[in-house]
Amino acid sequence: MRLRPIFLGIVASLFFAVTFVLNARMSLVGQSFLWSASLRYLFMVPFMLPIIIARKSLRKLLREIKLAPVSWVVWSTVGFGLFYVPLCFSANYAPAWVVAAAWQFTIIAGSLLTPLFGQASKMPIRGLLVSMVIFLGIVFVEASHAIVSSWHNVVIGGLAVVVAAFAYPLGNRKMIVLCQGRLSAIERVFGMTLVSLPLWIFIAIIAVFTVGLPPVTQVTQTAIVALSSGVIATVLFFAATDLTKGDTHDLAAVEATQSGEVVFTMLLSFLFVSQVKPPILALFGVLMIVLGMIFHSLGVGRPASR
Repeated sequence: MRLRPIFLGIVASLFFAVTFVLNARMSLVGQSFLWSASLRYLFMVPFMLPIIIARKSLRKLLREIKLAPVSWVVWSTVGFGLFYVPLCFSANYAPAWVVAAAWQFTIIAGSLLTPLFGQASKMPIRGLLVSMVIFLGIVFVEASHAIVSSWHNVVIGGLAVVVAAFAYPLGNRKMIVLCQGRLSAIERVFGMTLVSLPLWIFIAIIAVFTVGLPPVTQVTQTAIVALSSGVIATVLFFAATDLTKGDTHDLAAVEATQSGEVVFTMLLSFLFVSQVKPPILALFGVLMIVLGMIFHSLGVGRPASR
């Protein structure tokens, strides 16, 4: 495994952490997750369009979409819509660092999705052990949250994150296969955002009729999320996955770097969000998750040399 994809993945996790922190801030003051979700992707279009135009990539991108419009819409909706709406929803039920910890289930989800891409369905024992370390870490974090909150919040918020954890790598990998290297990471992200616009407009319309227009603070914070997580982090992460050239074991290692989101989210939460110090059980769980990330990055999940 080359170090460059791992480095890009870790940097992406720092910018992704902004999502958890700002979503938590918006949730704490009662702002709707519908606006948090839809505004992020509505902002991404004007943020990214000048870059695509400057790269003279718009025509190429539109031609690519016309080759398989249904697949583009379906997998973009899965990768962005079924990922981000549940993730915003979960912020109503748990602090930012708990959501970030639960989100690391995407590492396990990525491994479970491997058979869908023509790979052997049997997971390597070493990879399974690493996944169990990460899973137990998540269980410890969620259990510590249940002690100070309720199991109702843990179950509802946790199920939402699990849906997001499967949707994100599934949509990402399907788009990698669909594009076959013909588009760069930023072109693919913009294309996925563009074709998923009907979903975000529909959600915004629902928000207007259910909660009214968003306050200025929410508009500002979702714009920051769009730039930091939606543009910078997503492009870095997709660039890292592109460098793996479709190797599912290397893809798992890149996806594992997102465990860094937990640490970054904890640090940013205590700086910008008024939240209590995590209990020892939660910190132990976070440590297990990070160790799982390190083991993955060192190539534990790769097949033994022959």
